[in-house]
Parts: sequence; structure tokens; C-alpha cells
Amino acid sequence: MSKIALVDDDRNILTSVSISLEAEGFEVETFNDGQSALDAFNRKLPDMAVLDIKMPRMDGMELLQRLRQKTQMPVIFLTSKDDEIDEVLGLRMGADDYVKKPFSQRLLIERIRSLLRRQQAMDTDEVGTTEETKVMVRGSLTMDPLRHAVTWKGKEVTLTVTEFLLLQALAQRPGFVKSRDQLMDVAYDDQVYVDDRTIDSHIKRLRKKMRSVDEDFSSIETLYGIGYKYNEA
Repeated sequence: MSKIALVDDDRNILTSVSISLEAEGFEVETFNDGQSALDAFNRKLPDMAVLDIKMPRMDGMELLQRLRQKTQMPVIFLTSKDDEIDEVLGLRMGADDYVKKPFSQRLLIERIRSLLRRQQAMDTDEVGTTEETKVMVRGSLTMDPLRHAVTWKGKEVTLTVTEFLLLQALAQRPGFVKSRDQLMDVAYDDQVYVDDRTIDSHIKRLRKKMRSVDEDFSSIETLYGIGYKYNEA
């Protein structure tokens, strides 16, 4: 049973979403501010967190920043209907996805399931050996999907589930272009719609992480209006 942490200062959302998730078989823990959630996470991490952005004591952005110092567990942001800045900033800080308020609880549950499936596939060694699961070496890049491990020139790079999947998709065929739609299909289930800027924000975050171990990293190339490709180095 996967444990989901809901962090939101709206008690109606906490109550209704937790009821829906429990009905789907999840274990749910709720918090109405970021500091309370962080205190609990320091004792034991859930399998996934769903965070509101604007909260008392500690907002969702700061909580995400603190979490990313210790874990790459999947995180979904709940954002205001018209607040695109928060969406993009959250993704660049390391969130895996976002859902706009007011939201369909079925949509939120599908996105939770999608990310958990990908996380669990990476965490288990019970996956058959395929092109997607065996260790991949592309020049200076090494990726081990079964251990969710990435190194660049021998240096470890810590990626979220979504970042890992996007890098894997690009590096599998160096020199070949992947459109944003193709990358969306890799990172999200078919029933989950995301727009172009979501993929762009993940790619920017991915580049930043790679450049944190090699400031000259340039293997992910943008082809404006087309998509992205990986150039082996």
C-alpha cells in the first residue's frame, strides 16, 4: 500500500481528496502547513507528496526545496488556476507534475498512479531485462534504470522520476530528435495531458543538474519548434 502525503491549508481539500485516495487503496497522511509536513518527513518519508504552494509557516516551494536536499520521491504541486509562474517555478525546482485548482480528483489520482508506477518500476529488481531496464552507456553518460542511478563522467547525478525518464528517452537514440509530444508519452500516461512548457521546464532542470557536475555539459540540444535530441559526448 503506497503512502501519500497531502499538504494543503484547505481542510475541505484535505478531507475530500484523502477520502478518494483511501477508497482507491492508498494510505493517506494529511498536513495543513509545510512545517508540520517537513517535521513528519524528517521522521519517515511517504511514497509521494502532493503539495499546495501557498501555505502558512512554510509554503510549498520551500518545502519542495528542503525535500530535494534529501529525497527524489515523486512530488505533485497543486497550483492556482491562473498562476503559471508557480507552475513553471515548481517544475524547475524539481516537482514531477502539477495539477490546477479546481481539479478533478480522478485526474489527480491518475497522475499519482502514473508517477508511482514509474517510481516502483525503477525501485524493483523484479523487472525483466529490456532495452529500457538494462544499464545504458552513451559516451560520458551511464544510466542504470533498475537502480535509478545516473553518472556523468563518473560523477553521480540525482534525478527525479520524470527527469530520469526524459533523459533515458533522449539518450537511447543519440542524434535522433524527440518531439515534445513523444517526450510527454514517455513521462506521462496517455490519459494525462500536459502542455509544452511542462516538458521544457523538466529539460531545463535536467540540464541544470548535469551542469552541476560538468559546467560544459551540452549534450541535450534544443531544436526550436521541433523538440530535443541527445548528442553523445
